[in-house]
Amino acid sequence: MPGSLFFGHCLLTDGWAREVRVTIAEGRIAEVETGATPGPGDDRHGCALPGIPNLHSHAFQRGMAGLAERRGPSNDSFWTWREIMYRFVDRMAPEDVRAIATLAYVEMLEAGFTRVGEFHYLHHDRNGQRFADIAAMSGAVCEAAADSGIGLTLLPVLYSYAGFGARPPQTAQARFILDIDGYARLLEGAQRHARALPDAVVGVAPHSLRAVSPEQQRDLAGLSRGRPVHIHIAEQVREVEDCVAWSGRRPVEWLLDNAEVDGRWCLVHATHMTKAETAAMGRSGAVAGLCPITEANLGDGLFPVETFLEAGGRYGVGSDSNVLIDCAEELRLLEYGQRLTRRARNVMARGGGRSTGADLYGDALAGGAAALGVTGGIAVGLSADIVSLDLTHPALVHRSGDAITDSFVFAAGRSAIDCVWRHGDKLVSRGRHRIRDHAVRDYNRVLETLIA
Repeated sequence: MPGSLFFGHCLLTDGWAREVRVTIAEGRIAEVETGATPGPGDDRHGCALPGIPNLHSHAFQRGMAGLAERRGPSNDSFWTWREIMYRFVDRMAPEDVRAIATLAYVEMLEAGFTRVGEFHYLHHDRNGQRFADIAAMSGAVCEAAADSGIGLTLLPVLYSYAGFGARPPQTAQARFILDIDGYARLLEGAQRHARALPDAVVGVAPHSLRAVSPEQQRDLAGLSRGRPVHIHIAEQVREVEDCVAWSGRRPVEWLLDNAEVDGRWCLVHATHMTKAETAAMGRSGAVAGLCPITEANLGDGLFPVETFLEAGGRYGVGSDSNVLIDCAEELRLLEYGQRLTRRARNVMARGGGRSTGADLYGDALAGGAAALGVTGGIAVGLSADIVSLDLTHPALVHRSGDAITDSFVFAAGRSAIDCVWRHGDKLVSRGRHRIRDHAVRDYNRVLETLIA
């Protein structure tokens, strides 16, 4: 049966509107009335924003949040963090992945993320043995999405090598490794599991240029037809140096020269680029997958935003390692990182007089949705993925229009989130997901085993 929501303020695809009645049928928005009068059975709230896509997540890493913050004997880096991650996943079974991912997805919904791009590379059993169902781990991710209700774009990862030039994989990588034939079977299995979800998308994800060969990149072109394509790239200086030593070209430069990169692609991180690379990436139509919290946690560096935006580039945000899951904080850190390096304010606003919070939110919505193979926003025909804010929150009181978005991103954050609807289903009320207690119990039980 159709149901209706009524909002005093609502951010629609064409801007802010007042007194908005949104009618939902079969998970999608059937009607939007502005200047409306609430009906007797309407669910009434002060303010509605479209849910933001989380374009890059490794859900299983939620379980190690905070466990890599002890300094080692020498300078710590992404590479030392990676060794800790390898040890953490060593004993993880599909039911463990499901429990950890379920809590991560519950927290994403509570933070205003309504769809996740799950970049999933943990495929096999202990010691690299394959499950009878090659997509068993992907199936666990789909079950977590079903448990939590989050929208899922599943990105099964091809991971074959330990470094540029097809270096043999390390023992610690055995649970990730597939050849191209195995990957094709994994993709079929992931698609089968994803059919149980209402609007899941399955994409293709070469892990990185160091983990797949040029020949595999060419083979993936056929498998990726019509699908989103995601890849880690140029996250670390050492990665760039190794790529130059192998090919004579920098990673983004090599990729743009050797693959048909277009609007279906999401280049995750792309932190270390020359000005020419940055402009070329912007012109390609690819979405930059930016993960400010994780990039700060790992000491990656800052994305070259100015040149990218000048070239027409698009971006979205993701929670990546899930060390902290907070949509507003990702957007805030994205802007603050640019302020600190440029010693300026309101860097991400797209022109004079424009709202920084509104441009951050709108760009992350559009770019993230494109990267995940969907359309985002509050409009007729779209999935009813909606976040309501409590306008009595001290940081939001007496705000309207773009001042709401600015205050949400820079002052209130997730504490102002009241309710979240995903595909028309009200999953979060008063800031809490309806299965939070159950998800926490399962998560705690699994962590007792994994950290023991």
